[in-house]
Amino acid sequence: MLPKRSEFFSLLTAHSERVLASANAVLRLVTSLGVSKDDVAALVEEVNMNEASADQIKKDMLNMLHKAFVTPLNREQVYALTLELDAVVNAAQDVAQSVAIYDVSEATPASRELASMAVDACTRLNRAINSLKDKERSEETVNLCLEIERIEEKADAVMQRAIKTLFENEGDDNAALLAIRMRQFYSQQERVLARCKESAQIIEGILIENS
Repeated sequence: MLPKRSEFFSLLTAHSERVLASANAVLRLVTSLGVSKDDVAALVEEVNMNEASADQIKKDMLNMLHKAFVTPLNREQVYALTLELDAVVNAAQDVAQSVAIYDVSEATPASRELASMAVDACTRLNRAINSLKDKERSEETVNLCLEIERIEEKADAVMQRAIKTLFENEGDDNAALLAIRMRQFYSQQERVLARCKESAQIIEGILIENS
């Protein structure tokens, strides 16, 4: 039995929902740093569960692509978008796991801002995926993708300023080690947004091919 057009879009939508859920969990995790270790542990597990769910959706999509003779969108682009959505969730999981790896015990203004920006980008990515199936909404979809790209550019600037501040303040060896750890943590956070931008650019390519 051949997959229906709606099944492809349903899986893409479900995948983008896991992306958004992961970003929301990371934001709550970052907000919980220095407040509740129990909440942090629970939220790390929530991110892991979203990643496992996203992995299953990815497998289902790849299996459908393998079986389908005809796909509603370019097969290679659907494949690339599926992998990129999975990469966003993996990047969010890396942030959650980095809390323990880099011993991040408290949130900073920059870490909270980056986590919030990731939610903003993932919200727009979810909306762009939802509107992708409707050609009459192509302008809306393009605008959402452009907004994601602007958010990522702002996030990169936030990360660069935060890293610069870390190394401008002189201190002892412990302060230097903290600066190095936080630089890595900020980089992991910005990677979520970079992956969102990559997803947005794939969507733009899909729109161009189907215009």
